[in-house]
Amino acid sequence: MSKLSWFERLIPQRQAKLRDPYYRFASIPELQAAAAMGVRLDVNQASLDDWLRLPGLSIHQARRLVELSQSGVEFYALEDLAAALNLSLARVRPLAPILQFCCYEASPRIDPNHASLAALMQIPGLEIEQATAIVQERQQGRYRSLPDLQQRLCWSAETTARLMHHLSVPERSLQPPQDWI
Repeated sequence: MSKLSWFERLIPQRQAKLRDPYYRFASIPELQAAAAMGVRLDVNQASLDDWLRLPGLSIHQARRLVELSQSGVEFYALEDLAAALNLSLARVRPLAPILQFCCYEASPRIDPNHASLAALMQIPGLEIEQATAIVQERQQGRYRSLPDLQQRLCWSAETTARLMHHLSVPERSLQPPQDWI
């Protein structure tokens, strides 16, 4: 029976680290190694945490990409990403091995904090009682997130999963109030 070298024992640990969805890649070679293991980032569904995994991407750039995606902008190619970041294609190209440009059927997403009862009734599968509850409950205060809406309306996980693709609850700005500055 052969004994594994220290390097061979590190390989599974390194692979686990690279697959960790919260691990931030330290370099382009590390990103390339993760891509070789099948790790991908869907640019049209990436969260802030997903974007922050990429080496060299600032929090401001990651926020910009998330805001654009949430507003309905789709990225079809590396050139779109470069334009959104106001970077040259050469600066973005090293990220290409891990990026995946998937297209999705565009369906308008409705903000339950502002939508009328009639607009809510356009959501497939939303019952009149649920739409009425959305309007009535928001009088107690705006919905802060989809989980907040789910909790306040006592929706099951199945109901939330069925309707979440039709709802958009924008987060308020993370900026501190002006009187803090």
